[in-house]
Amino acid sequence: MVDPAWTPMVTPGHYFTRIARALGRIGDRRLGPLGFATAQLPVLSALRDGERKSQTELARWAKVEQPTMAQLLTRMERDGLVQREPDPADRRSSLISLTESARAKLPAGREILRQGNVDAMRGLSDAEVETLIGLLKRVLANVEAMEG
Repeated sequence: MVDPAWTPMVTPGHYFTRIARALGRIGDRRLGPLGFATAQLPVLSALRDGERKSQTELARWAKVEQPTMAQLLTRMERDGLVQREPDPADRRSSLISLTESARAKLPAGREILRQGNVDAMRGLSDAEVETLIGLLKRVLANVEAMEG
């Protein structure tokens, strides 16, 4: 039996999902020539200024499970974006940092992302963008509270 009250096309969640997926596809297409992918953005961001972090710290930062982060870092290491070195404070662990090659490409990647935001906000005034960001921050806080 169909629930006539269920109309997902008029819920914010429907649009959040569609926008997130589309931005991911567009970002991957635009970042691809640099060797970056949108899934890597949390790691690239966390390590951007020469930072060194453990896999555990990166997983916490990106809000993903350890196995997911391990797979991502393995691919990034294979692609020459990150490097591992022994953690002097914990022999069982290693610290991850960006390679010189990845750091050299970051400014171009940031410009691609900046332009993507400009393109996505086309037709909105500065005031509307500011309002949208404020509303999205409130929604994000609600969602994070739901996560516990």
